[in-house]
Amino acid sequence: MIIGQYNYNLDPKKRLTIPTKFRSVLSKGAILTRGIDGCLFLYPQKQWDELADKLSKLPLSQANARSFARVMIAGAMDVKVDSLGRILIPDYLKDYAKLDKKVVIAGLYDRIEIWDEESWQKYGETTGAQVENIAEGLKELGI
Repeated sequence: MIIGQYNYNLDPKKRLTIPTKFRSVLSKGAILTRGIDGCLFLYPQKQWDELADKLSKLPLSQANARSFARVMIAGAMDVKVDSLGRILIPDYLKDYAKLDKKVVIAGLYDRIEIWDEESWQKYGETTGAQVENIAEGLKELGI
């Protein structure tokens, strides 16, 4: 399980250190892609394969399904964790997530989200007030 929140810096060569705790789940490969809400998603290979399989089964006749699959699949890139625990963030993904120097890395069970620190703070401010309403809605899901 991938959980926790960490603050790191993106170096001038666009390399990002992955928390030590997360590295073992990425040792068999990892995929970096566009996320939702302006962040990047970093998936361990196994979880990516499961997601890609589900995306491949979405109906081509539905525009939203096609669009979501395009964003996730076309935006994806294989990344390797180097000997110092870093990954390289390609320019198009760095630009998509508006990553500057300060980055937040958040573990979310089966994936890692990579956020620009300022965007993460803004997201927290806007959703923080909604958490109780969200929690109420989760009752319907048995949570």
